[in-house]
Amino acid sequence: MPKGHRLASLLVATVAALPWVGKSADQRSGDGIPAFANIAHRGASGSAPEATRPAFEQAVAAGADYLEMDIQMSRDGHLVAIHDTDLDRTTDGSGRVGEHTLAELKALDAGSWFNRAHPGQADPAYAGVQLLTLDEILEAFGTDRRYYIETKSPELYPGVEEKLIETLEAHDLIQHRNVVLQSFSAESLKTLKALNANVPLIQLLWYGLDANGDLVEASGATPPLASAGAADFRAIAGYAAGIGPNVEDGGQRVVDASFVRRAHRAGLLVHVYTVDDTTTMNELIDAGVDGIFTNFPARLDRVLDRRAD
Repeated sequence: MPKGHRLASLLVATVAALPWVGKSADQRSGDGIPAFANIAHRGASGSAPEATRPAFEQAVAAGADYLEMDIQMSRDGHLVAIHDTDLDRTTDGSGRVGEHTLAELKALDAGSWFNRAHPGQADPAYAGVQLLTLDEILEAFGTDRRYYIETKSPELYPGVEEKLIETLEAHDLIQHRNVVLQSFSAESLKTLKALNANVPLIQLLWYGLDANGDLVEASGATPPLASAGAADFRAIAGYAAGIGPNVEDGGQRVVDASFVRRAHRAGLLVHVYTVDDTTTMNELIDAGVDGIFTNFPARLDRVLDRRAD
């Protein structure tokens, strides 16, 4: 089934749970966000080295709605797509990202680690792939593509919000409504909002089990899950368009239909992370979530196609 028809069918099935969905089956009114978002977590990072060109190319081929990435800053002020604040896991370098110049970062091998870690998905072409700047990603994939960008550990990079907004404005992404920005830092999100109020923001959340068995949000953005209510979510809605919670921790589910209803009553989207198995994907869609981060966007696309048939 063509993707537009799939989204139309999905919208009909979920419109009761999503009263603010716009008239278009492809996006909500005003902000360019799809009615349901297939968010390629660091690209198609289940099958290619995360946040590299092969991962983003495979995500595009898989039909992902968003290319998702974490942005950090080099020592000489360039925005670079990489998840970890240290280089050791996903490159042949070491030390903090921000301790290195762009030239030093570009000299690293950001792909061979994937072949060693995932031999079943290994490809000789991945060896030697480079880290990418945000400018390189936007130039390679264009302003017609949607991007979902996180300010990663923004406290380590003074001025990262200004640099990010400047870059997005230079590429006309905000004007084209093709970008969402996310962070675990409420202060970073509020800074982004002050710089440009037209970009949708997502407050990332992590609910983890404490010693008492309660699910506690790590940043303090909400009270513990059992007591977090619509008022707490409305406070987030004062600066963000949605929330990005983890699905579960320690075998306890965070996001269910009740959680989604509380967020929706506050006017917040719910984009959950990171889901790779089809059973959980279907459960979350049934619960009314508005989008899913996944390392396997083609897998989620197939789930959505089957549900639309």
